[in-house]
Amino acid sequence: MLFSSLVFLFVFMPLLLGQYYLASSKLRNLVLIGFSLFFHAWGGIGFTFILFLSIVFNYFIAREVGKGGPRRKLYFQLGLAGNVLVLLVFKYLDFFVDNTNSLASLLGADHELLHHFNLALPLGISFFTFHQMSFLWDIYRSNDYGKLKFADSVLYVSFFPQLIAGPIVRYKDIIGQIKDRTETAALFHSGIWRFSLGLFKKLIFANTFAVIADEVMTKDPSVLTSSGAWMGILAYTLQIYFDFSGYSDMAIGLARMFGFRFMENFNFPYISTSIKEFWRRWHISLSNWFRDYVYIPLGGNKGSNSRTYFNLLVVFLLTGFWHGASWSFVFWGLFHGFFLVMERLGLDKLLNRVPKVLSWLYTMVIVMIGWVFFRIENFRLAARYVYRMLKCDTGSKYSAIRFLDNEKMVILALGLLSCTGIFLFLQQKARAAFPAILGPETNSYALLKGGLALLMFGYAVLTLNSGSYNPFIYFRF
Repeated sequence: MLFSSLVFLFVFMPLLLGQYYLASSKLRNLVLIGFSLFFHAWGGIGFTFILFLSIVFNYFIAREVGKGGPRRKLYFQLGLAGNVLVLLVFKYLDFFVDNTNSLASLLGADHELLHHFNLALPLGISFFTFHQMSFLWDIYRSNDYGKLKFADSVLYVSFFPQLIAGPIVRYKDIIGQIKDRTETAALFHSGIWRFSLGLFKKLIFANTFAVIADEVMTKDPSVLTSSGAWMGILAYTLQIYFDFSGYSDMAIGLARMFGFRFMENFNFPYISTSIKEFWRRWHISLSNWFRDYVYIPLGGNKGSNSRTYFNLLVVFLLTGFWHGASWSFVFWGLFHGFFLVMERLGLDKLLNRVPKVLSWLYTMVIVMIGWVFFRIENFRLAARYVYRMLKCDTGSKYSAIRFLDNEKMVILALGLLSCTGIFLFLQQKARAAFPAILGPETNSYALLKGGLALLMFGYAVLTLNSGSYNPFIYFRF
């Protein structure tokens, strides 16, 4: 079930909110669990069975880890191995089959050694598995979270706003809110605002850029001019940002409606002036997860320089592989890892000395070339697309202007401005200039913000009602 669907907006959410706030405080978590499992089951009952088995397995492992004793570490390692095995089987098994058969063919085999399993990918498996691993890590590192309750662990993993595509909320950060939280009118209103903003980003910005990106990047690169190729990847660069940050906004907003506070997941990543800064601003919950549960356990930057570079490359190899079972994703991860190493080797000092616009251009070119391999999973085709971007060819058929009309140009301009944070800057300036009208506690500001939220929601729904929408990009991970 999509957040940006009529059934979610006008059936699921009204029923859930009504049931939740009519229930006593002791029963509200059970209401959330029931609706969350139904939300997941909407995509397939079998998928929910796998999710529930994962929850049960990790709960009993965590209970054994929490007891302490000589087998504590063994249970912890068993739990991690079990979660990794689930990912390997459902997400990567056919990838290994493909590569084994390709290698056998190169060595002279005249038939396939292995047959494909063609297992359906359970919804949100990468995200809920990382939540489970966070659960085990946090229990292993500390026993300060009180007695484990099965219902708490079920809600932690299955809570529908973050279940399918994050943000990745760590157990230690949320368990206190699961056990005891206060729902307030102010938090609920801020949740409505944030959800409406995310819905607007998805349906107005992301879906418009998706049309351009699909039209350009599904063509053979040879028919594109250099400007046409750059237009395609610019559209995809904006699409993936507004799509995923829009989803995160909606997840954060929904959580606030039920008294939860989720961490921010994006902080204007496209204003970054280095790849290091980009990863501090992009998909923050995933970056923090890999930092705390992979990079630091590997040694982080505590050892020699060469060990630090190795650790970075391992983390970004896994980051790419986590996103998908293809060599393009692996390359995308290592591509970013390579430039992070280069910045540690001294490139960052050069970036600090040159004008900010040059370091920003460097960052965006690297990010956009990386997105080509993220979008086009066929590695050779992606490489041909990058070649077309860099060739500076103006003689082919499809130039940038062929993919734009007046409406798309307006949305493109607004999207580019939104990525800079200029609208947030102007809002802050206006509130400082007119505190009596736009102060955070004033009725006029609340009315203005509520009206704007209603306007964004209404316009987004009109767009949705026309059938102009597509699933979130990160649903396939």
